[in-house]
Amino acid sequence: MHARETCEEKYMFGFEGKISSVCTCDAPSSGLADPGRRAFVAGTAAFGALAASGCATTQPAGPHRIDVHHHISPPAWVTALKAAKLDSPPVNNWTPARSIEDLDRGGVATAITSPTLPAAGFLNAPDAARVVRASNEYARKLADESKGRFRMFAMLPMPHVDATLAEIAYAMDVLKADGVAFMTSYGNKYLGDKEFAPVMDELHRRKATAYTHPNEPACCLNVASGVPPVIIEYGTDTTRTIASLIFSGTARRCKDINFIFSHAGGTISAVTERFLVQMNLPAFARPGFDSARVLAELRQFYYDTAQASNPVAMASLTKFIPISNIVYGTDYPYRTAEDHTKGLAQIFSGADLRAIERENALRILPRMRGA
Repeated sequence: MHARETCEEKYMFGFEGKISSVCTCDAPSSGLADPGRRAFVAGTAAFGALAASGCATTQPAGPHRIDVHHHISPPAWVTALKAAKLDSPPVNNWTPARSIEDLDRGGVATAITSPTLPAAGFLNAPDAARVVRASNEYARKLADESKGRFRMFAMLPMPHVDATLAEIAYAMDVLKADGVAFMTSYGNKYLGDKEFAPVMDELHRRKATAYTHPNEPACCLNVASGVPPVIIEYGTDTTRTIASLIFSGTARRCKDINFIFSHAGGTISAVTERFLVQMNLPAFARPGFDSARVLAELRQFYYDTAQASNPVAMASLTKFIPISNIVYGTDYPYRTAEDHTKGLAQIFSGADLRAIERENALRILPRMRGA
Protein backbone atom coordinates (compact mmCIF):
# COMPACT_ATOMS: atom_id res chain seq x y z
CA MET A 1 0.00 0.00 0.00
CA HIS A 2 1.41 3.38 -1.00
CA ALA A 3 0.56 6.84 0.22
CA ARG A 4 0.17 9.45 -2.57
CA GLU A 5 -0.19 12.93 -1.28
CA THR A 6 1.33 16.37 -1.62
CA CYS A 7 5.08 16.25 -1.23
CA GLU A 8 5.86 16.62 2.44
CA GLU A 9 9.19 16.61 4.19
CA LYS A 10 9.69 14.10 6.99
CA TYR A 11 12.60 14.37 9.37
CA MET A 12 14.58 11.35 10.40
CA PHE A 13 17.90 10.52 12.01
CA GLY A 14 20.85 9.87 9.77
CA PHE A 15 23.50 7.35 10.73
CA GLU A 16 26.05 10.09 11.33
CA GLY A 17 23.91 11.63 14.03
CA LYS A 18 22.53 14.32 11.74
CA ILE A 19 18.89 15.00 11.12
CA SER A 20 18.01 14.96 7.44
CA SER A 21 14.80 15.59 5.55
CA VAL A 22 13.37 13.19 3.00
CA CYS A 23 10.42 13.44 0.64
CA THR A 24 7.92 10.66 1.28
CA CYS A 25 5.28 11.23 -1.39
CA ASP A 26 6.10 7.90 -3.06
CA ALA A 27 7.36 6.05 0.01
CA PRO A 28 5.65 2.82 1.08
CA SER A 29 3.54 3.03 4.19
CA SER A 30 5.05 1.74 7.43
CA GLY A 31 1.71 0.17 8.21
CA LEU A 32 0.20 3.16 9.95
CA ALA A 33 -3.21 4.15 8.68
CA ASP A 34 -1.55 7.04 6.80
CA PRO A 35 2.00 8.32 7.46
CA GLY A 36 1.15 11.93 6.59
CA ARG A 37 0.41 14.81 8.87
CA ARG A 38 -3.27 14.79 8.01
CA ALA A 39 -3.61 11.12 8.85
CA PHE A 40 -1.75 11.58 12.11
CA VAL A 41 -4.31 14.19 13.16
CA ALA A 42 -7.11 11.88 12.04
CA GLY A 43 -5.50 8.96 13.86
CA THR A 44 -5.23 10.98 17.03
CA ALA A 45 -8.91 11.85 16.74
CA ALA A 46 -9.68 8.17 16.28
CA PHE A 47 -7.68 7.41 19.41
CA GLY A 48 -9.90 9.79 21.35
CA ALA A 49 -13.06 8.33 19.87
CA LEU A 50 -12.05 4.71 20.34
CA ALA A 51 -12.96 4.43 24.01
CA ALA A 52 -16.40 5.84 23.32
CA SER A 53 -17.21 3.87 20.19
CA GLY A 54 -15.40 0.55 20.56
CA CYS A 55 -15.28 0.48 16.75
CA ALA A 56 -12.54 -1.53 15.05
CA THR A 57 -11.50 -2.18 11.49
CA THR A 58 -11.55 -5.59 9.83
CA GLN A 59 -9.20 -8.09 11.44
CA PRO A 60 -8.17 -11.66 10.63
CA ALA A 61 -10.86 -14.08 11.78
CA GLY A 62 -10.41 -16.37 14.75
CA PRO A 63 -8.12 -16.25 17.79
CA HIS A 64 -4.58 -16.08 16.46
CA ARG A 65 -2.83 -13.41 18.50
CA ILE A 66 0.11 -14.13 20.81
CA ASP A 67 0.15 -11.97 23.94
CA VAL A 68 3.72 -11.64 25.25
CA HIS A 69 2.72 -9.41 28.18
CA HIS A 70 0.14 -11.26 30.26
CA HIS A 71 0.46 -11.42 34.04
CA ILE A 72 -0.47 -14.28 36.32
CA SER A 73 -0.34 -14.70 40.11
CA PRO A 74 1.31 -17.97 41.16
CA PRO A 75 0.13 -18.85 44.69
CA ALA A 76 3.61 -19.08 46.25
CA TRP A 77 4.45 -15.64 44.94
CA VAL A 78 1.18 -14.11 46.17
CA THR A 79 1.80 -15.56 49.63
CA ALA A 80 5.26 -13.96 49.70
CA LEU A 81 3.86 -10.63 48.50
CA LYS A 82 1.19 -10.65 51.22
CA ALA A 83 3.76 -11.39 53.90
CA ALA A 84 5.76 -8.35 52.74
CA LYS A 85 2.59 -6.24 52.31
CA LEU A 86 3.34 -5.79 48.62
CA ASP A 87 0.19 -7.41 47.24
CA SER A 88 -2.54 -5.53 45.38
CA PRO A 89 -6.13 -6.22 44.24
CA PRO A 90 -5.21 -7.08 40.62
CA VAL A 91 -2.64 -9.60 41.86
CA ASN A 92 -4.90 -11.08 44.53
CA ASN A 93 -7.98 -11.29 42.31
CA TRP A 94 -6.37 -12.97 39.30
CA THR A 95 -7.64 -16.40 38.27
CA PRO A 96 -6.91 -18.59 35.23
CA ALA A 97 -10.58 -18.42 34.24
CA ARG A 98 -10.48 -14.61 34.12
CA SER A 99 -7.38 -14.74 31.96
CA ILE A 100 -9.03 -17.16 29.53
CA GLU A 101 -12.09 -14.92 29.35
CA ASP A 102 -9.86 -11.97 28.46
CA LEU A 103 -8.06 -13.96 25.77
CA ASP A 104 -11.38 -14.97 24.24
CA ARG A 105 -12.72 -11.42 24.16
CA GLY A 106 -9.57 -10.11 22.49
CA GLY A 107 -9.14 -12.92 19.96
CA VAL A 108 -5.90 -14.10 21.57
CA ALA A 109 -4.85 -17.69 20.93
CA THR A 110 -1.99 -17.87 23.42
CA ALA A 111 -0.61 -15.79 26.28
CA ILE A 112 3.01 -16.06 27.39
CA THR A 113 2.65 -15.60 31.13
CA SER A 114 4.81 -13.81 33.66
CA PRO A 115 4.36 -12.24 37.11
CA THR A 116 4.50 -8.48 37.37
CA LEU A 117 6.66 -6.32 39.63
CA PRO A 118 8.43 -6.67 41.98
CA ALA A 119 8.96 -10.29 40.85
CA ALA A 120 11.29 -11.79 43.48
CA GLY A 121 13.52 -8.78 43.97
CA PHE A 122 12.24 -8.14 47.51
CA LEU A 123 13.33 -11.57 48.79
CA ASN A 124 16.68 -12.87 50.05
CA ALA A 125 18.45 -15.43 47.89
CA PRO A 126 17.09 -18.66 49.50
CA ASP A 127 13.52 -17.38 49.66
CA ALA A 128 13.70 -15.97 46.15
CA ALA A 129 14.92 -19.31 44.79
CA ARG A 130 12.15 -21.20 46.60
CA VAL A 131 9.33 -18.86 45.56
CA VAL A 132 10.54 -18.65 41.97
CA ARG A 133 10.84 -22.42 41.61
CA ALA A 134 7.32 -22.96 42.93
CA SER A 135 5.99 -20.17 40.72
CA ASN A 136 7.59 -21.55 37.58
CA GLU A 137 6.31 -25.05 38.28
CA TYR A 138 2.84 -23.56 38.73
CA ALA A 139 3.16 -21.69 35.41
CA ARG A 140 4.26 -24.90 33.68
CA LYS A 141 1.28 -26.83 35.08
CA LEU A 142 -1.06 -24.00 34.09
CA ALA A 143 0.31 -24.11 30.55
CA ASP A 144 0.05 -27.89 30.34
CA GLU A 145 -3.58 -27.88 31.47
CA SER A 146 -4.65 -24.96 29.28
CA LYS A 147 -4.64 -26.80 25.93
CA GLY A 148 -2.37 -24.20 24.36
CA ARG A 149 -3.89 -21.04 25.81
CA PHE A 150 -0.93 -20.39 28.14
CA ARG A 151 2.81 -20.69 27.78
CA MET A 152 5.45 -19.24 30.09
CA PHE A 153 8.28 -16.80 30.54
CA ALA A 154 10.18 -18.06 33.57
CA MET A 155 10.32 -15.90 36.66
CA LEU A 156 13.90 -15.37 37.89
CA PRO A 157 15.31 -14.94 41.42
CA MET A 158 17.12 -11.78 40.40
CA PRO A 159 19.20 -9.97 41.57
CA HIS A 160 20.76 -13.14 43.04
CA VAL A 161 23.04 -14.26 40.22
CA ASP A 162 23.91 -17.81 41.29
CA ALA A 163 20.28 -18.67 42.01
CA THR A 164 19.28 -17.07 38.71
CA LEU A 165 21.73 -19.17 36.71
CA ALA A 166 20.40 -22.30 38.37
CA GLU A 167 16.80 -21.33 37.63
CA ILE A 168 17.56 -20.51 33.99
CA ALA A 169 18.89 -24.04 33.53
CA TYR A 170 15.89 -25.65 35.26
CA ALA A 171 13.29 -23.46 33.59
CA MET A 172 14.68 -23.76 30.08
CA ASP A 173 15.83 -27.39 30.13
CA VAL A 174 13.29 -29.07 32.42
CA LEU A 175 10.20 -26.87 32.33
CA LYS A 176 10.74 -25.94 28.66
CA ALA A 177 9.98 -22.25 29.24
CA ASP A 178 9.71 -20.03 26.17
CA GLY A 179 12.06 -17.49 27.71
CA VAL A 180 12.73 -15.62 30.92
CA ALA A 181 11.23 -12.55 32.58
CA PHE A 182 13.25 -9.68 34.04
CA MET A 183 12.39 -6.51 35.88
CA THR A 184 14.07 -3.45 34.37
CA SER A 185 15.93 -2.74 37.60
CA TYR A 186 16.84 -4.32 40.91
CA GLY A 187 17.57 -1.68 43.50
CA ASN A 188 20.08 0.63 41.87
CA LYS A 189 21.25 -1.92 39.30
CA TYR A 190 20.01 -2.14 35.70
CA LEU A 191 20.29 -5.05 33.30
CA GLY A 192 23.60 -3.93 31.81
CA ASP A 193 25.28 -3.86 35.23
CA LYS A 194 28.54 -5.82 35.30
CA GLU A 195 27.21 -7.87 38.23
CA PHE A 196 24.62 -9.39 35.91
CA ALA A 197 27.11 -10.24 33.13
CA PRO A 198 27.11 -14.01 33.86
CA VAL A 199 23.32 -14.08 33.49
CA MET A 200 23.42 -12.22 30.19
CA ASP A 201 26.24 -14.36 28.86
CA GLU A 202 24.25 -17.53 29.63
CA LEU A 203 21.13 -16.20 27.91
CA HIS A 204 23.25 -15.18 24.92
CA ARG A 205 24.69 -18.70 24.75
CA ARG A 206 21.16 -20.08 24.71
CA LYS A 207 19.88 -17.51 22.19
CA ALA A 208 17.07 -16.94 24.68
CA THR A 209 14.15 -14.54 24.63
CA ALA A 210 14.12 -12.18 27.61
CA TYR A 211 10.93 -10.29 28.35
CA THR A 212 11.36 -7.23 30.57
CA HIS A 213 8.85 -5.42 32.73
CA PRO A 214 9.35 -1.99 34.32
CA ASN A 215 9.93 -1.72 38.03
CA GLU A 216 9.42 1.11 40.46
CA PRO A 217 12.93 2.59 40.36
CA ALA A 218 14.79 2.93 43.64
CA CYS A 219 15.96 6.38 42.58
CA CYS A 220 12.55 7.96 42.15
CA LEU A 221 9.92 6.66 44.56
CA ASN A 222 9.46 9.95 46.39
CA VAL A 223 9.47 12.41 43.51
CA ALA A 224 6.85 15.06 44.24
CA SER A 225 5.14 14.85 40.84
CA GLY A 226 1.69 14.35 42.29
CA VAL A 227 1.13 11.13 40.31
CA PRO A 228 1.96 7.51 41.16
CA PRO A 229 5.10 5.89 39.71
CA VAL A 230 3.08 3.82 37.22
CA ILE A 231 2.20 6.97 35.28
CA ILE A 232 5.73 8.25 34.62
CA GLU A 233 8.42 6.15 36.25
CA TYR A 234 7.60 2.78 34.69
CA GLY A 235 8.22 4.08 31.18
CA THR A 236 11.33 5.91 32.28
CA ASP A 237 12.75 2.84 34.01
CA THR A 238 12.39 0.88 30.77
CA THR A 239 14.43 3.54 28.99
CA ARG A 240 17.06 3.45 31.72
CA THR A 241 17.59 -0.29 31.29
CA ILE A 242 17.75 0.06 27.49
CA ALA A 243 20.49 2.67 27.99
CA SER A 244 22.24 0.38 30.46
CA LEU A 245 22.27 -2.53 28.02
CA ILE A 246 23.53 -0.44 25.11
CA PHE A 247 26.11 1.80 26.75
CA SER A 248 27.55 -0.95 28.97
CA GLY A 249 28.35 -2.90 25.80
CA THR A 250 26.00 -5.74 26.83
CA ALA A 251 23.72 -5.36 23.80
CA ARG A 252 26.65 -5.90 21.41
CA ARG A 253 28.30 -8.64 23.46
CA CYS A 254 25.02 -10.51 23.95
CA LYS A 255 23.38 -9.79 20.63
CA ASP A 256 21.73 -13.22 20.50
CA ILE A 257 19.37 -12.39 23.39
CA ASN A 258 15.95 -11.41 22.07
CA PHE A 259 15.02 -8.65 24.51
CA ILE A 260 11.37 -7.57 24.63
CA PHE A 261 10.69 -4.18 26.19
CA SER A 262 7.24 -3.37 27.53
CA HIS A 263 5.00 -0.46 26.60
CA ALA A 264 6.66 0.37 23.26
CA GLY A 265 9.99 0.85 25.00
CA GLY A 266 8.73 3.32 27.59
CA THR A 267 10.04 6.80 26.85
CA ILE A 268 12.67 5.68 24.34
CA SER A 269 10.93 7.36 21.38
CA ALA A 270 10.98 10.72 23.14
CA VAL A 271 14.73 10.57 23.82
CA THR A 272 15.90 8.95 20.58
CA GLU A 273 17.78 12.09 19.52
CA ARG A 274 19.64 12.11 22.83
CA PHE A 275 20.70 8.48 22.28
CA LEU A 276 21.73 9.02 18.66
CA VAL A 277 23.05 12.57 18.68
CA GLN A 278 23.71 14.01 22.11
CA MET A 279 25.39 10.86 23.46
CA ASN A 280 27.86 11.15 20.59
CA LEU A 281 28.82 14.77 21.15
CA PRO A 282 32.29 15.42 22.63
CA ALA A 283 31.00 16.06 26.15
CA PHE A 284 29.34 12.62 26.34
CA ALA A 285 30.99 10.51 23.63
CA ARG A 286 32.30 7.07 24.53
CA PRO A 287 34.90 5.14 22.55
CA GLY A 288 33.37 2.71 20.10
CA PHE A 289 29.91 4.27 20.06
CA ASP A 290 28.37 6.25 17.24
CA SER A 291 24.86 6.89 15.98
CA ALA A 292 24.91 3.92 13.59
CA ARG A 293 25.81 1.49 16.35
CA VAL A 294 23.25 2.81 18.81
CA LEU A 295 20.47 2.83 16.22
CA ALA A 296 21.31 -0.72 15.13
CA GLU A 297 21.19 -1.93 18.73
CA LEU A 298 17.87 -0.21 19.37
CA ARG A 299 16.57 -1.99 16.29
CA GLN A 300 17.76 -5.42 17.42
CA PHE A 301 15.40 -5.25 20.41
CA TYR A 302 11.67 -6.05 20.39
CA TYR A 303 8.95 -3.76 21.73
CA ASP A 304 5.48 -4.76 22.86
CA THR A 305 2.23 -2.87 22.37
CA ALA A 306 0.95 -3.04 25.96
CA GLN A 307 -0.59 0.29 27.00
CA ALA A 308 0.74 1.74 23.74
CA SER A 309 -1.80 0.56 21.15
CA ASN A 310 -2.69 4.09 20.12
CA PRO A 311 -1.76 6.29 17.12
CA VAL A 312 0.57 8.56 19.08
CA ALA A 313 2.77 5.82 20.56
CA MET A 314 2.79 3.68 17.41
CA ALA A 315 3.53 6.60 15.08
CA SER A 316 6.55 7.45 17.19
CA LEU A 317 7.80 3.89 17.58
CA THR A 318 7.48 2.97 13.90
CA LYS A 319 9.53 5.98 12.82
CA PHE A 320 12.70 4.21 13.98
CA ILE A 321 11.78 0.60 14.84
CA PRO A 322 10.72 -1.74 12.01
CA ILE A 323 7.35 -3.50 12.10
CA SER A 324 9.25 -6.78 12.36
CA ASN A 325 10.35 -5.89 15.90
CA ILE A 326 6.95 -4.98 17.38
CA VAL A 327 5.00 -7.68 19.25
CA TYR A 328 1.49 -7.83 20.67
CA GLY A 329 1.15 -7.33 24.44
CA THR A 330 -1.77 -6.38 26.67
CA ASP A 331 -0.64 -5.95 30.30
CA TYR A 332 -3.56 -8.06 31.54
CA PRO A 333 -5.06 -7.72 34.21
CA TYR A 334 -4.18 -4.02 34.24
CA ARG A 335 -5.58 -3.63 30.71
CA THR A 336 -7.48 -5.96 28.41
CA ALA A 337 -6.75 -7.81 25.20
CA GLU A 338 -9.91 -6.35 23.70
CA ASP A 339 -8.56 -2.82 24.23
CA HIS A 340 -5.35 -3.64 22.39
CA THR A 341 -6.91 -5.64 19.59
CA LYS A 342 -9.27 -2.76 18.78
CA GLY A 343 -6.57 -0.13 19.17
CA LEU A 344 -4.08 -1.82 16.85
CA ALA A 345 -6.75 -2.45 14.20
CA GLN A 346 -7.31 1.31 14.04
CA ILE A 347 -3.64 1.80 13.13
CA PHE A 348 -2.33 -1.22 11.22
CA SER A 349 -3.77 -3.58 8.64
CA GLY A 350 -2.92 -6.56 6.47
CA ALA A 351 0.51 -8.13 6.73
CA ASP A 352 1.75 -5.49 9.22
CA LEU A 353 -1.08 -6.22 11.64
CA ARG A 354 -0.63 -9.97 11.31
CA ALA A 355 3.12 -9.61 11.92
CA ILE A 356 2.60 -7.60 15.10
CA GLU A 357 -0.18 -9.80 16.42
CA ARG A 358 1.51 -13.15 15.77
CA GLU A 359 4.30 -13.67 13.25
CA ASN A 360 6.98 -11.55 14.92
CA ALA A 361 6.54 -13.41 18.21
CA LEU A 362 6.86 -16.79 16.50
CA ARG A 363 10.27 -15.75 15.20
CA ILE A 364 11.64 -15.37 18.75
CA LEU A 365 9.60 -18.12 20.43
CA PRO A 366 10.86 -21.23 18.60
CA ARG A 367 9.09 -23.67 20.94
CA MET A 368 5.77 -22.29 19.69
CA ARG A 369 6.35 -23.07 16.03
CA GLY A 370 4.07 -25.87 15.06
CA ALA A 371 2.57 -26.04 18.56
